[in-house]
Amino acid sequence: MSTESLFQTHLVLGYVAWLLCFGAYILPWLKSMDRIKAHRAIATLHSFRFFGLVFILPGVVGAHLPASFATFAAYGDLATGLLAMLALMTIRIARVFWLFVVIFNLAGMADLILDYYHAIQAGLPAQAEELGAAYAIPIIYVPLLMITHVFALYLLVRPQLSEAQAIAGQPRTSSNAPSS
Repeated sequence: MSTESLFQTHLVLGYVAWLLCFGAYILPWLKSMDRIKAHRAIATLHSFRFFGLVFILPGVVGAHLPASFATFAAYGDLATGLLAMLALMTIRIARVFWLFVVIFNLAGMADLILDYYHAIQAGLPAQAEELGAAYAIPIIYVPLLMITHVFALYLLVRPQLSEAQAIAGQPRTSSNAPSS
């Protein structure tokens, strides 16, 4: 099997494994929480994205890792991680917290999509060995990050039951029912 085929297989299976895990364990756990706690848990996970700086750390990645991928990925992850930390630090200031939640999720998702684009443009799948010790990041960590960004954005846009309706167990009214 070629390096490119192995990398692509690993990437797809990383998403499959995380989607199965997310559906079985993480999604029910997040759904059991109120919105603030769920977003706080997601932001906590993303606050570790500073780790993406390893893409520019000599000795961890190969000397020939495409800079067009590595630099953008490293600093995009750092920015997203810092935004997630700002969300966590502002949890007691609701408007600021929600602003950072929206920004870090949009910025983080855009970063991952652009990382995929840069990786393809630079031919990274065919030279995945240049990722060195950082190989696990796109295979194991990135799928979970993308899945949690998608879920966080879903939580942000879905209609919410009013607290009184939720307590009373009343169904949603037409004004707050999701459209199909």
